[in-house]
Amino acid sequence: MPRRISRAAGAGASSQGQQRQRGYSVAGAIIEVPQADAGLHVVATPIGNLGDITLRALRILAGADAVICEDSRVSARLLAHYGISTPLVTYHDHNAEKVRPRLMARLAAGDALALITDAGTPLVSDPGYRLVQETIASGIALTAAPGPAAPVNALVLSGLPSDRFFFEGFLPPRQAARRKRLAALAAIPATLLFFESPRRLGACLADMAEVLGPRGAAVAREMTKRFEELRRGELPVLAAHYEGAAPRGEIVIAVAPPLEGAGEGAGDLDEMLTALLADMSLRDAVAEAVARSGLDRKSVYARALELARKAKG
Repeated sequence: MPRRISRAAGAGASSQGQQRQRGYSVAGAIIEVPQADAGLHVVATPIGNLGDITLRALRILAGADAVICEDSRVSARLLAHYGISTPLVTYHDHNAEKVRPRLMARLAAGDALALITDAGTPLVSDPGYRLVQETIASGIALTAAPGPAAPVNALVLSGLPSDRFFFEGFLPPRQAARRKRLAALAAIPATLLFFESPRRLGACLADMAEVLGPRGAAVAREMTKRFEELRRGELPVLAAHYEGAAPRGEIVIAVAPPLEGAGEGAGDLDEMLTALLADMSLRDAVAEAVARSGLDRKSVYARALELARKAKG
C-alpha cells in the first residue's frame, strides 16, 4: 500500500508552501482550498479550452506545494487564468534525469506535488511515467484526477467503433519504418489511434492508405479549440485531401478496425482474392484483401498476381 507521509515542520519546500494563500478564482470569486495530501497527484488539464478543467483539478493545483509541468510558459497561463499561485517546476525529456531525483526527494520529505502536461492527461506521450514508476516503487502515495485526453476525444468524435481501441502514439518519421509498423498493426481488431505532426500528415495518411487499404478514418485537429476541425472519410480520400498540406495544430488520426475476414488462412485468402478480382482491378483487390486480412501487402500482391495469371490460363 502507498505510504502517507506525515509533514514535519520545514520538510522539503512545504514550509514555504504553508505560508502561501491557497486558492483559485472562478468568475471573480476566490475559493480557498486546504493543503493537498502528501504525494504525487497526476492531474489532467484542458486540451485547449480552459473551461474543460475540473473542480478537483483546481483544488489540487491550488493546494499543492508545486506543479510539475512540461513548459512553464504554457502552464503559467493556465494557473494565471484561475488565479493560482503555486510554484512551477519544469520537467521534460531534456532535463528529466537531472530533475527527477529532486522531485523524489521532495515527495519523500512529505510534499504534495501535482504533475501536469501541456495539454490533456499526463503520461500519454510524455516523460511523466518514469516519475510515476519511481513514486510507486518508493511506496509514496499516488493519485490521479481524470480529465481530457486527446486520443479518447478524437475516438468519440470520429464515429468509428469505440468498444475496442489501440493507442499507438507517433509512428516512425521515415516512410520505410512507418509502413513496417503499420503492417504490424494492420490485424489488430480495434480502432487505431495515432498522434501525427502537421508536416507529416499527408505522407502518413498516404502510407496508411497503401498499407491498411480503404478503411474509414478521421483526422481530428485542434480539438476543443476555436478552429477545431474533424474530417472523416476513407484513408485514400483523406490522403488526397491532405497531400502537400501542413495544417496547423495538434492532430490525432483515428482508423477503423480491419473488416471482417482478418486473419484468414491461405485457402480463405485465395477465395477472397478470387471474388475481389472478379469485380476490381488487381491493385484495388490487393488493397481490399490487405485491409480485411491484415496480411503483408507484398505477400497478398504476389498471391493475387498468381491467381490472376491462372484465371487467364
